[in-house]
Amino acid sequence: MSLSLIGFIIILVIVALLISGKVTPIVAMVIPPVIGALIAGFTFSEVGTFFEDGVVSVISVAVMFIFAIIFFGIMQDVGLFDPMINKMVALSRGNIVLVSVVTVIIAVIAHLDGSGASTFLITIPALLPVYNRLKMNPYLLLLLVGGAASIVNMIPWAGPLGRTASVLGMDATELWRPLIPIQIIGIVLMLALAVFLGMREQRRIIKKYGSLEIAATAEQVDDDSSTDNSDTSTKRDSLARPKLLWVNAIITLAVIGVLVSGIIPAGLAFMIGVSIALLINFPNVKDQMERIRAHAPNALTMASIILAAGLFLGILNGTGMLTAIANDVVSILPGMIAPYLHIIIGILGVPFDLLLSTDAYYFALFPVVEQIATGFGVDSLSTAYSMIIGNIVGTFVSPLAPAVWLALGLSGLEMGRHLRYSLFWMWGLSLVLLAIAVLIGTIQI
Repeated sequence: MSLSLIGFIIILVIVALLISGKVTPIVAMVIPPVIGALIAGFTFSEVGTFFEDGVVSVISVAVMFIFAIIFFGIMQDVGLFDPMINKMVALSRGNIVLVSVVTVIIAVIAHLDGSGASTFLITIPALLPVYNRLKMNPYLLLLLVGGAASIVNMIPWAGPLGRTASVLGMDATELWRPLIPIQIIGIVLMLALAVFLGMREQRRIIKKYGSLEIAATAEQVDDDSSTDNSDTSTKRDSLARPKLLWVNAIITLAVIGVLVSGIIPAGLAFMIGVSIALLINFPNVKDQMERIRAHAPNALTMASIILAAGLFLGILNGTGMLTAIANDVVSILPGMIAPYLHIIIGILGVPFDLLLSTDAYYFALFPVVEQIATGFGVDSLSTAYSMIIGNIVGTFVSPLAPAVWLALGLSGLEMGRHLRYSLFWMWGLSLVLLAIAVLIGTIQI
């Protein structure tokens, strides 16, 4: 069997396993490539070499994930973002458009830790009572939170950039810097969308209920928005450090500033940040270990997936399968289409999110597209940015994203209606951002 055929089968098997959800990404990205390499005639010793090479290329990303997730988890624990979120909820009372705008701002702040689950856990319990009291459509809440969070999800300690950086064998922070203008533009566009949809929602409410209904219900927003599980609230209060708010804010800004500047590796920046944050907020060793244990599962899960991907990529690169696939695909692609393949895939990024998991998109599809595009003189970074920008906005619309099901569970909503309500706007936003990225030179054609 040819290398390209074996490689293609490996990728298909991995994608099928990831879509099925019957095995973890670690299992999907370890067993098929090892078996494929052995079938192709490589020895266990050679597979071991491929593994070492692959792990070396992703280890810095894995380290960054571990300490970034712990760092932002600690900042959530100590209540760094709570005053801003509570103030915004209070200020938005009774104004439909303002509620929509504040929803986007809160989601942006809440998603700074890169975790979709924590973003929905923070935003939905706080804002859903507000939406219910004002008779606002709760699917608008999911759209605005999901859209805003997906724009912020371009940060290097979130999943997509870490996966892409591991495939390219580069530092995730370096990959991120050219995306900062896209993030800023994306947030502005989300705010504009919030205003537009908020005005549309306001017209719908007035038409259906009348403005008196809004005024009567708005008075009770503050009381209801504070409702929460008492045990969870008590636990959060015990971890909060309101007197250290500005100290924690300075630590966070310093870490982000170091990341943007690139003075030291991202993993080291977060490692130092975690150490300082633990020392200042939790002087007791037992408390420090408890915070690490609380956030270690999320951190190690993501890091283990990245390391498993290192093996997968190490085998595909080391055996020459990836190059063989690219060469064979190039030979059958129409000459006019192939040089623009990265743009075409970017345009179809959101629909791909409905078909492929994040791991399948970045670890299986991206390496193949990148190799093909490189053969036509397209820079690897242009391919990466096209696929990231085109796909990432659809992250929290996809039924393959576990955080979406958490959001639906918290809000008591349905996936089908969420898709019908949000897909058009999210795909449209991704296309606009893709066009802007081409215009400002982030993506080259």
